[in-house]
Amino acid sequence: MFHRTELDQILRVYGMMVAGGEWKDYAIDGLKDRAEFAIFRNAAEFPIYRVVKTPSDARKQGAWKVIGAGGVILKRGHELQPVLKVFDRQLAKLNWSGGL
Repeated sequence: MFHRTELDQILRVYGMMVAGGEWKDYAIDGLKDRAEFAIFRNAAEFPIYRVVKTPSDARKQGAWKVIGAGGVILKRGHELQPVLKVFDRQLAKLNWSGGL
């Protein structure tokens, strides 16, 4: 599962996007081999983004990745903070100042 500090980072981005009216709902899933934070625009059937932590990939491509609606990996890495920067452009459109 996610550590508290990791979940805080994800929820910080999520909260800003909810405040901007872009995202509406989320789900957290702790699976056998990974943890997923799914983000929904509405109460839709499929998430628009998934932030995935896969510890078994930590030494390879990195344990973290953001996956788009079509299953495309938008960003991956060894640390969560740089991976979450994939949302910086959307946050900039919402006029949020400061970094993540």
